[in-house]
Amino acid sequence: MKAPIHKKIESQIRSITIQELIEPHFDSNWHFHPHYQLFTVLEGTGKRFIGDSIQSFEPGDTVFLGPDVPHLWRNDAAYYAADTGLMTHGIVLYFQEDFMGKDFLDRPEMIPLKQLFLDAKRGIQYKGPLKELIASTLQEMLAMDGLKSLLKLLHLLEAMTHESGGTPIASYGYTNHYKLSETERMQKVHNHVLQHYQQEIRLGDVAALAGMTEAAFCRYFKARVNKTFVDFVNEIRIGHSCKLLLDKKTSISQIAYDSGFDSLSNFNRNFRKYTGTTPRNYKANYE
Repeated sequence: MKAPIHKKIESQIRSITIQELIEPHFDSNWHFHPHYQLFTVLEGTGKRFIGDSIQSFEPGDTVFLGPDVPHLWRNDAAYYAADTGLMTHGIVLYFQEDFMGKDFLDRPEMIPLKQLFLDAKRGIQYKGPLKELIASTLQEMLAMDGLKSLLKLLHLLEAMTHESGGTPIASYGYTNHYKLSETERMQKVHNHVLQHYQQEIRLGDVAALAGMTEAAFCRYFKARVNKTFVDFVNEIRIGHSCKLLLDKKTSISQIAYDSGFDSLSNFNRNFRKYTGTTPRNYKANYE
């Protein structure tokens, strides 16, 4: 796979860039860029990777990211199969910190906005009325340009600084330690895990993909993702099992094996570790 490249985000005639994405699947390249990004999912499901966070996403998922936060919305396997008829739909807005001028944030009235931008370095997920406001505003902005679009964005950012509904995504103190030259290596690791997490994943195979010894790869991965490789794989497996638990026809033991765990006891132990509850209670609470 080719190394991910920077998207052509900048517009020559606009201070902000907004795009409507309608594709069989979202961009599957793990990447980062020097822009703030506001993204809402209107259609599509899968796994979302932001910094050191791994979570499932579905329609309504709405996130604000600061510059250089690594991210990837990876759709479920069905979206990559032929002739499924599945499609994804989202709206993404990009802008840089100086979109209103170099000294814009130096004004005293901008202190709340500076805090929002600081919080966005971990990524922010929105829920409730604020999430709905962001999604509806992005849809309105698709038909706007010029001063109207700038005023609309400022109005939205003002709401995001004062209204509740946002929670951080990456862990406290998370910092991106990657360089652009490393994205190809981590892309290979992500792709391998996402394609094989339902099977046994050998550390030696993944380390070889990264061109490292097992010990060197473990140190490299922990330093950059802020978690061990084993935790990374298990979080993906548990996220998959959470979706399967919502299907009343599948037994918990079958879900354990379908999610890549070698025993029911190992599955139960890891499920409680990452979710704080048991698979049975999780299923019962949903029902």
